[in-house]
Amino acid sequence: MQSHELLREVLQQSNPKMIAAEMGLSLSMIYKWAEPDDGDGSGAPNPLDRIEILLRSTHDLRIIQWLCQRAGGFFIQNPEKTKAHGHHLIPATNQIVQEFADLLLVISNAATDNQISHKEAETIRDRWERLKSVTEEFVHNCEHGTFGTLPPYLSKWTASTANHSSSTKSP
Repeated sequence: MQSHELLREVLQQSNPKMIAAEMGLSLSMIYKWAEPDDGDGSGAPNPLDRIEILLRSTHDLRIIQWLCQRAGGFFIQNPEKTKAHGHHLIPATNQIVQEFADLLLVISNAATDNQISHKEAETIRDRWERLKSVTEEFVHNCEHGTFGTLPPYLSKWTASTANHSSSTKSP
């Protein structure tokens, strides 16, 4: 979807006059944002396009993170590309578990004195963001079926481990 198409839909569900008044712009400018800016003078570069240009020119994701925080959410970047080669399900699963364990360790270390300092909160946030990114990559690979098959030596090990665990379970 193009930015002007999104803005057209948004304007249909909101009050363009109120938006213009709150932004200190003319109503015609608000409506121009909902038209394609194809160089013929009809549309106008809209705020979404400008943010995209700002991101592209700075490569600084803090801009999007700030916007997401203002909207009450957070930003998780998609994996750059799927890793079909060499990216295996069990090691990827273990990585998520390890990242979660690392987060819990940071939290428990920070809480030993029964308070969380600003620096400790930043460290917790960093570990949390890392866990979300690793988990997003995992989910992305699940959705796209891009986990490679395990090498033979690991396949045998996981099969024997599964057989052992199922034979040791009580009925």
